[in-house]
Amino acid sequence: MVKIPRPTCHIFQKKTPFKKISIKGNPFAYVLISILIFIGCSPKFTNVSLPIENVQEFSTSGSMVLEDKWWTAFEDEQLNILIDSALRSNMDLAAIWQQFMAAKAVVRRQASNKWPQIDASAQTARNFPEPDFVGGENTQLGLSTSYEVDLWGRIRTAVQAEKLRSDASLYDYRIAAITLSSQIASTWYQLLVAKKQLEITDEQIAVNEDIIKLIRSRFVGGQIRAVDILRQAQLLESTKEQRIIFRTNVELLENQLAVLLGKQPQEPLELETRPLPQLTELPETGLPLELVRRRPDLQRSYALLLAADRDMASAVKSKYPRLSLSARGQLRSNNFDNLFKNWAYSIAGNLLAPLFYGGRLSAEVDRTEAIKRQRLYEYGQATLTAFQEVENGVTRDIMQKERLKNIERQLVLAEKSNKQLRIEFLNGFSPYLDVLIGLDAEQQLRRDFLDAQLQQIQIRIDLYRALAGGFETEREIEMEKTR
Repeated sequence: MVKIPRPTCHIFQKKTPFKKISIKGNPFAYVLISILIFIGCSPKFTNVSLPIENVQEFSTSGSMVLEDKWWTAFEDEQLNILIDSALRSNMDLAAIWQQFMAAKAVVRRQASNKWPQIDASAQTARNFPEPDFVGGENTQLGLSTSYEVDLWGRIRTAVQAEKLRSDASLYDYRIAAITLSSQIASTWYQLLVAKKQLEITDEQIAVNEDIIKLIRSRFVGGQIRAVDILRQAQLLESTKEQRIIFRTNVELLENQLAVLLGKQPQEPLELETRPLPQLTELPETGLPLELVRRRPDLQRSYALLLAADRDMASAVKSKYPRLSLSARGQLRSNNFDNLFKNWAYSIAGNLLAPLFYGGRLSAEVDRTEAIKRQRLYEYGQATLTAFQEVENGVTRDIMQKERLKNIERQLVLAEKSNKQLRIEFLNGFSPYLDVLIGLDAEQQLRRDFLDAQLQQIQIRIDLYRALAGGFETEREIEMEKTR
């Protein structure tokens, strides 16, 4: 882990030519020595690196190269259209972009301290009673300017800190864009699965109604008990309840999708229903340090760490003397006609050296140093969490594939078993209760298989998001054009 040393003074730790300089009666020597002491005591800042030793490679990696726009890996044109629309119209994302614009304005405001501040003044008054020997007006026009010479770079480091915080705000926007794209993808595939669940449920209702007709005809012939009809009717009603649940899910997911797209939920969405995507092989995870440089949340954490470093530098330099220059020019007259005949100007320099502030300046240095260390550990923890998300995503993806295969095998066996049970029932060898239990299990397995497919897609979305880097949106492209 990187070590952050406290600022120390090094100027008198080795031989210097000051021993040969006579400063007695030489004010310029005093000034020169003071400047060299402050320069020698300036804080020595080290490069900030990842606070994790011996970064290990990811345990598993695929071979598919993931694009910046990660959702294109699903090869779903409807999904591409939805995400492109959301990136333009989502209001939360637009609000975060304005937050970035505000951060850029703060940088410009802070940078204005590097330039002279110029003010204009105008004043006029009329004296009563008016003197006989001069005019009655008292008019003044003037310009004044002030400028702080950035001897030690205090202003410069403060600007650097705000610039880094502005970068962090841009990374916030990119994080929000990735989050929005994953929400759109997740909601879209939840909607597709809910519609497919609704289709399956309608098919199951039709099958259950046909079976009721069959067993009622056998009941008339005395081949089946009345309780079997009641059990089948209960299964039918249970399936109808599932249809209500899935119809509700479809409408709620359409409303959610509309809001994510920046539209009113009352507006109908023109969506083209598509089959669920066939997932390709695992994406290439790459090297962990590449992930650190790619993910916008880690870039944000690193930018805040560097901003804290610059804040600390600015706090240290606030303990040094400040040199400010000022100038003033003024036109003044008791008669407006003679205003431009009388003028005066003044130029002044001011050197302010902090001597005693009750420990306030040192406390500020300690505070900013502690914040810098805090940002360092937050950066390290965010990196570990990113590594965990990738490892978890790969593991869950592999395990979910095995689970899907298992459910599929169960479904095949259930279909064969039910087919055999129906034959035995029709031939009078098996009770209807066995058929009912098998039918219920088969129908539930079909719904479970769709749920498992949705989970597989959601796991892949999470993995793509964990590996995704920032991508340029239209707003960023337009901003680049205006520079």
